Amino acid sequence: MAKVYGASSDLSGKIGNITYMKTKYGTIAYPSTVHSKVPRRSERQMEIRTQWVNLGAIYRQFNQTLKKAFEDAGNMSSYNAFLQANINVVKVYITKQERLNGGSVLAPYLITRGSLESIAWDVNEQNVLVTNLALGDLVIDENTTISQVSSAIIKNNVDWKNGDQLAFLIGVQNIDPMTHTPRARITGCKLLIDVNGTQKLWEVVNKVGFASIAGTEGTGNFLCMSTPVTNGAAAWVHSRNNSDDTLQISTQNLYVDTAILDSYTDGSAFESSANSYGGINTEDVFLDPKGYASSYGTGALGTANPEPGTGSGGNGNENENENQNQNSGTNPEPGTVNPEPGSNPEPGSNPEPGTNPGGGDDGDGTDES
Repeated sequence: MAKVYGASSDLSGKIGNITYMKTKYGTIAYPSTVHSKVPRRSERQMEIRTQWVNLGAIYRQFNQTLKKAFEDAGNMSSYNAFLQANINVVKVYITKQERLNGGSVLAPYLITRGSLESIAWDVNEQNVLVTNLALGDLVIDENTTISQVSSAIIKNNVDWKNGDQLAFLIGVQNIDPMTHTPRARITGCKLLIDVNGTQKLWEVVNKVGFASIAGTEGTGNFLCMSTPVTNGAAAWVHSRNNSDDTLQISTQNLYVDTAILDSYTDGSAFESSANSYGGINTEDVFLDPKGYASSYGTGALGTANPEPGTGSGGNGNENENENQNQNSGTNPEPGTVNPEPGSNPEPGSNPEPGTNPGGGDDGDGTDES
């Protein structure tokens, strides 16, 4: 620290690596303290951030289909409601490179939530998905009309009305032959329940999701898929627009049957994903009595031996604040509202459809410092 004379005596504040401060004894200058910025990437934080990557990728596959898919979302966007419903429930991890290659993995995510009764389903011995939507004696074929199937659904099921909608969503999972990236594709079709509809059913909807099968003796026929589910996903959704313009919807999860899902949900998948975004990075506060992050016998007082493949630094005093917008995006807790789809999120906000999932400097949910 030194006293400054001449023209420099009028300076104040930090200039470069020197800080000038005016005192009653004159202006003094001293070297500025340099603090290295180390991103906080605890295991807890990275587990949440890496889940966002696949969640964002799958949400985009629905291509606005899930708009208003969560009846109780209030002012929260459907994207944020989707995150809130699935984070830490179905944990799927893909790496940064897989994200950059357009990767995504189908998972049994909750895709809609509302007050209408759910459409239940089961898988028969032929691996065909069969719903609990009764059709009576109707057998669906190439000549079945919208009127026939609509009347059958209303007659044989509780709380179905003319004007309701029955949507069918189907997903296909494959592996890119060049990059070996998992790729998912989701498409959908919808049937407007219309007891006067004269058009052929299969001219309007994908017959894969609109076939019939006989139930147990005396129960009649039920709506089902026409083919087995193999390396894919499927779901039916019931929705209704009321006279007051409110939307009701059934609560549904994707049914998923793929060969690769398990390999993207285990501990090694999380480790690979976390390492691709910089790895888990913590620094323990020696006097913080929260336990031991490293074994007895570490180096100098207050330091810890880093785990293999990880960096050092950060803040070990987590305070469990994944929802504090610290370098990584917010944890979608109830009531949290993130930017609307199509907006460009600021660093530290959650991703939106059409953007790279995650916060941070490259929009991937982690800090790349």
